[in-house]
Amino acid sequence: MPRILVFGKNGQLASCLAMCGNEFPNAELVFVGRDECDLEDVHQIAPVIDRVQPDVVINAAAYTAVDLAEEETDVAFKVNRDAVRAMAETLAKRAVPLIHVSTDYVFDGQGSTPYTEQDPVSPLGVYGASKFAGEDAVRETLDKHLIIRTSWVFSQFGKNFVKTMLNLMEQRDEIRVVNDQTGCPTSAHDLAGAILKLSGLVVAKDFDKFGTYHLSSGQSQTWFEFANRIQKVASHVWGDDWKGKDCRITPVPSSEYPTVAKRPGYSVMSSQRFVGSFGIQLPTVEESLSAVIENLRKEKSDA
Repeated sequence: MPRILVFGKNGQLASCLAMCGNEFPNAELVFVGRDECDLEDVHQIAPVIDRVQPDVVINAAAYTAVDLAEEETDVAFKVNRDAVRAMAETLAKRAVPLIHVSTDYVFDGQGSTPYTEQDPVSPLGVYGASKFAGEDAVRETLDKHLIIRTSWVFSQFGKNFVKTMLNLMEQRDEIRVVNDQTGCPTSAHDLAGAILKLSGLVVAKDFDKFGTYHLSSGQSQTWFEFANRIQKVASHVWGDDWKGKDCRITPVPSSEYPTVAKRPGYSVMSSQRFVGSFGIQLPTVEESLSAVIENLRKEKSDA
């Protein structure tokens, strides 16, 4: 039974890893949150790894406040680069593989065709730069690694675009949503399931597919298009009584919602290399959305 140490406890991905754990009865998952290991202090990392004695480590923790990162540059780099380097260095000494989750924000969004793993990176802000620095730290330090870049993550947990849109649709007659940023919404639950499958693979002595991979839904759309899809699926799941079904969704340029950090205009990534290497294909966005919204409906009815 592989023992899997997960850095991260309360975020979307970590929550979904815990939820998916029941689907992998042969794996033992140990979650470590900030109260047990503050990633701003790299000296706390090795003792945790030595205590848990994992067969594989998943880093689901990150500094993700994209706009605040422009002010808190030091903190962003401590968590997204320095802590990751400390993990990689510690694991290299123990020959333990690392699955590290990264982001589409390593790209500048100037492209017009799906980014591959071979495309050059050019982050627009501190968040993307710190995440890419973490990737580089892993590549420089630990041979046994999988870096998984993903995008536009949503789930029933925490704060995310799907939950925000559902709440706004219920509260307002109209919402205005950006229509000039394109990406691939990805279910954290689907991502967690794929990563747990990989965890079972990387512990094999003959595993030879380490490296950097892209993994997202593969269905590109703008935030406006995604909002419409959310409304459609929610109307189907919740039925005619749902208050948000009649909310008008209006497309607007991103200039209407200025942010401190610039976002990539196009961050679609190709998952072909991942699918070809591991044979794992994520469900459609509609399927994943239905599952998330159904779980949110159950939470409401149980409350």
